Amino acid sequence: MDPPENVADGSSQTIPEFFSGRSVFITGATGFVGKALVEKLLRSCPEIATVYVLIRTKRGLDAAARHAEFLKNPVFERVRSECPQALSKIVSIAGDVGEAGLGLSPSDRQRLCSQVSVVFHSAATVRFNEGLRNAATLNTLGTQRLVQLCKEIENLQALVHVSTAYSNATRRYVGEEVYPPPADPQKMLQCVQGIKDDVLNTLTPRFISGHPNTYTFTKALAESIVNEEAQGLPAAIVRPSIVTAAWKEPFPGWVDNVCGITGIMMEIGRGTIRSIICDDRLIVDLIPVDVVVNTLITVAWYTATQRPKNNNVGLEGDSSTGPINPASTVCVYNCTSSGSGKPIHWDHYGRLTLKHVKNSPTRYVQWYPGFTFRTNRVVHVICEYLLHLLPAYLVDMVLRVQGAKPIMVKICRRFQMAAKTGEFFSLHEWDFEGKGMQGVHHRLAIEDAKTFPIDISGFDWNEYVRTYVLGIRRFVLKDPPETIPKSCKKLNRLYWLHRVVQLLTVFLILRSIIFR
Repeated sequence: MDPPENVADGSSQTIPEFFSGRSVFITGATGFVGKALVEKLLRSCPEIATVYVLIRTKRGLDAAARHAEFLKNPVFERVRSECPQALSKIVSIAGDVGEAGLGLSPSDRQRLCSQVSVVFHSAATVRFNEGLRNAATLNTLGTQRLVQLCKEIENLQALVHVSTAYSNATRRYVGEEVYPPPADPQKMLQCVQGIKDDVLNTLTPRFISGHPNTYTFTKALAESIVNEEAQGLPAAIVRPSIVTAAWKEPFPGWVDNVCGITGIMMEIGRGTIRSIICDDRLIVDLIPVDVVVNTLITVAWYTATQRPKNNNVGLEGDSSTGPINPASTVCVYNCTSSGSGKPIHWDHYGRLTLKHVKNSPTRYVQWYPGFTFRTNRVVHVICEYLLHLLPAYLVDMVLRVQGAKPIMVKICRRFQMAAKTGEFFSLHEWDFEGKGMQGVHHRLAIEDAKTFPIDISGFDWNEYVRTYVLGIRRFVLKDPPETIPKSCKKLNRLYWLHRVVQLLTVFLILRSIIFR
């Protein structure tokens, strides 16, 4: 991207100045993106008034207990050291997007409506295999309830809805507009609420209209809800692709879950994944979580200060964006690496992952890392049984003998299911339009572009994967850097053991052929 401009109109107000004295409301704050968003706002907008976060009861813990747990999260380490008083600006609001009226008490609802001016809607179930009823309730109906709340907010300056770049997974080219939904959202919501679970599960493949899962389907419906019901509101939709570990903030490589590609990279590093269904010639569209967060914040600022028209990318007067979809009433921003000009193919990403898990092995490595991308399902299934399940059963047998709890088969099954749900994305490729983020970047003041970088033109995939691998060691496996030398020695032993097993396998095959 070209350098940003120092514009001399209403947007000359910097982002920290815009948020100064304002209160924001965030749903999904306890999720991966949500935590990073809260942290960034507190640290980079020091004069922000209050950050209200919607927290539901979970695992027997009420909102107050989860609030205390939330503040202890490692994501806030920098805030605790640099500006500890900022944590007092986080105010939890008991509620649930899955309940009528977001589960808000009358007093909390009134509080939000009178004090909040910026809303970030990040709450969603991201489980690909979620039942349609639950996915529709949380992702679609929850969004409708949030929009209804926003209509009551007295001084709403910006509503930013977090969608997904794969909400239009059935399209090869994805522009920055709201496409016609795969089904009527209202009829679908009525339908899923009135059908028994067993019947609904049977009908789900027909309902989701070619979408790979209930997640992308219900997120497409949610976009339609925002497009239809947020008319007249300063609303925008941000579509991240596959959200991965932090590029720079709050710490390089920060990640707090083993979902999706993070879990697969972790198991590649441990040597337990040897075969993956994937077309390695395709682009894998990954976007670091801090780039997503910076996009959300800058889009909120841009929406509030510029009030862009529904030209799909927020570039007023730019005829190069093509015809405007008259049905699209909100600005949409595809937050993707390929749309920003930094694509990477699966083959390259796989080689970088293998390189860095060997350079910085974890003490939990179980076999020498090595895997193959393949599209032949028959060969993949054979490899799964021989290279994944069989070793897992053997390890569990050893654990039982030692009196320990067998866990490897369970772990293997879990990641086998995760890989299967992600196959659609490893066998398909999309062309994402990226002018929206470019347009916002051009309107940023130079200091804002440095504080809230959304330009990834200088992105180095090799360095990023290195920090990602180290982040998995540190934040997921809780494996400190001090263990790397000892882990390298263990990896060297596993290398020679791996070679011995390979030689024995070749010998046995040749022996069987000769004797036959």
